[in-house]
Amino acid sequence: MATNKQKTAAAAVLATAIAIPAEGLRQFTYRDVGQGILTSCYGHTGADVKKGIKYSLAQCDAWLTADMKKAIATVDRCHPGLPVEVLAAFSDAVFNMGPTIACSKERSTAARYLYAGRLIDGCNQLPRWSRASVLGVMVTLPGLVKRRAREQELCLRGAV
Repeated sequence: MATNKQKTAAAAVLATAIAIPAEGLRQFTYRDVGQGILTSCYGHTGADVKKGIKYSLAQCDAWLTADMKKAIATVDRCHPGLPVEVLAAFSDAVFNMGPTIACSKERSTAARYLYAGRLIDGCNQLPRWSRASVLGVMVTLPGLVKRRAREQELCLRGAV
């Protein structure tokens, strides 16, 4: 049986394999399409992202590792004991969009299903989260459609 540390490491590898191609690497700061906030590297946001800075690959890798660990910890706190693939899929979604999708019973059907132990139903909710606000209008983004499909496929492998 895998320890929690091994499970977290495995989930991080799987989630990162989705996140890297979905986010892409941009070492110069840019504004996120959906939220318009300063972003750099592999989708990192926060007070430490400064306009006009080129970040090193080492910094980008460090942020990705820390951000993914935080996302995994969030999902694991809301739903301890999830299979690795389900944990990884929802961790990538949390890394991308924040904790609502996995943890908010009030705002997420996926979260309600996960809390009820209905993992397959929860996995099948992932594609519904492929929209973002662009200039104040909610639109389906092709990149999010692809990302959610990869998450769903991974999630369903662990949910059965």
